[in-house]
Amino acid sequence: MSEGSTATVAWVGPEEGALIEVSATGDGASAVSAHVPGLVADKVASRIAAHDATLWGEAAAAEAAVRLGWTALHETSRPLLAPLNKLRAELLAEGIDRVVLAGMGGSSLGPEVLAGSAGAQLTVLDSTHPDQVRRALEGDLRSTVLVVSSKSGGTVETDSQRRTFEAAFTAAGLDAARHIVVVTDPGSPLRATATEAGYRAVFEADPNVGGRFSALTAFGLVPAALAGVDVEQLLDEAAAVAPFFAEDSEANPALVLGAALGGTSPLRDKIVIRDGGSGLFHFGDWAEQLVAESTGKEGTGLLPVVVGAGAPELAAPAADVLPVVLLPLADEVDTPVDAAAADATEVTVAGTLGGTMLLWEYAVAVAGRLLGIDPFNQPDVESAKAATRGLLDGAPAAGAPAFVDSGVEVRASAGLLGAAATVDEALERLLGQLGEHGYVAVMAYLDREGRAATLLDDVRPALAARTARPVTFGWGPRFLHSTGQYHKGGPPVGVFLQITGTPQHEVNIPGRDFDFATLISAQAAGDARVLADLGRPVLRLHVTNADALSWLAGLLMGPATA
Repeated sequence: MSEGSTATVAWVGPEEGALIEVSATGDGASAVSAHVPGLVADKVASRIAAHDATLWGEAAAAEAAVRLGWTALHETSRPLLAPLNKLRAELLAEGIDRVVLAGMGGSSLGPEVLAGSAGAQLTVLDSTHPDQVRRALEGDLRSTVLVVSSKSGGTVETDSQRRTFEAAFTAAGLDAARHIVVVTDPGSPLRATATEAGYRAVFEADPNVGGRFSALTAFGLVPAALAGVDVEQLLDEAAAVAPFFAEDSEANPALVLGAALGGTSPLRDKIVIRDGGSGLFHFGDWAEQLVAESTGKEGTGLLPVVVGAGAPELAAPAADVLPVVLLPLADEVDTPVDAAAADATEVTVAGTLGGTMLLWEYAVAVAGRLLGIDPFNQPDVESAKAATRGLLDGAPAAGAPAFVDSGVEVRASAGLLGAAATVDEALERLLGQLGEHGYVAVMAYLDREGRAATLLDDVRPALAARTARPVTFGWGPRFLHSTGQYHKGGPPVGVFLQITGTPQHEVNIPGRDFDFATLISAQAAGDARVLADLGRPVLRLHVTNADALSWLAGLLMGPATA
């Protein structure tokens, strides 16, 4: 590690050809100086590696005791390699080369990064939007293997996707069981279901690893390996750096990153993550869940804000923003960071994929200690699930909108709308609730692979420019397993813009008395209800047709107000 008056740089490996490199400047460097010596004195790194559950306090000890298996996955996941290679060879010999993953949260975000970074084709189905489900079903089923990933199997999204694909395989004249592979925890209900149905293969993951830390367990490795990723290399990358992250040394990059993330004073709790040519596909989305779900609780936490080039949040960072840029290890950055981002950057991270995943996991565990919270639980994730179940059981009709403007139905939490009579006025009322340390969360329960993705692509930066505050963008229900925890458990400073729509297609769920359109509608309504019950301002905009979505996108990207 090298230190200067304004910067700290820590790396693993030789200075030329480092495997991991972390730098911190400004307040980030000050946080490193303030906290890393104490972390070293308390032997935090070695105690994490030794699975010391007491590091996060007495209340967190029981949960931490069964959640630290991720520190050794570079060793404990190796028995998966041989059976995965064998299964992939068998599938290819039968002409099965299309891999569809049904999973949510850690079961999908990790595999998406692993496959995308390697250029492998993996269809990630982490949505209940019927248009997105139908698109996945329209692929060649004869050449398709469905990987069903769930720790318990009780996740409503994944169970619905499994039921739908199993019926589709059968309807196509195929032996459905031969086209389904399961990843789950030992002894789970899904394990029992898979055994009873005779599914082709079942891979059991380490039960002592939480979902967001599971990228190098069976949950990440099985779908990635079947898609053609060299997962042994990922384990080798993690193995090469793991001993350094376990060292009680001020040169430990994991301690440096953890201190920079969780130790600024006053806390810069909006972690704005920008990719500067790292080559790690959608790594920010994976880090988003890891950081938000691990730290957003008990009224505190770190809000990850994933941004692109020219993000307003990096042009002139607010006092509560900590800019983080992901860089490649090479000296030359293939995709240069824009000038504003380069000037604003306080933390940079570069490394191999397997090594960088382990780096962030250690760093988040360290940040959790500095924040005084349990980084391994997610107490508020269940609330939206419970609300969804209640709505599905009761099947209530949607309440009448407060008003309709240009094909957009407007609903809101109590007292928010006031005299607003147009969408623009309603939006002004919502944004008017933003405080000095607030943020805007855009939650789109729409098809993230369809037209909506194109229309809404510029909404996040436009709202950030309009409000001069950080803005997150999440696709529902995907974000419920990520930033959804922070929305409810973190500081109560967010304002929430929910966008829903009417799907083009109907897709039934075998064995259920609701279809996918009903399910995603209940998930949106349930999440809005929980947020409103917590006193969070929620504006719900439901577009009734494609033209209305186009109009709404244009309105949201309108010029900043004076």
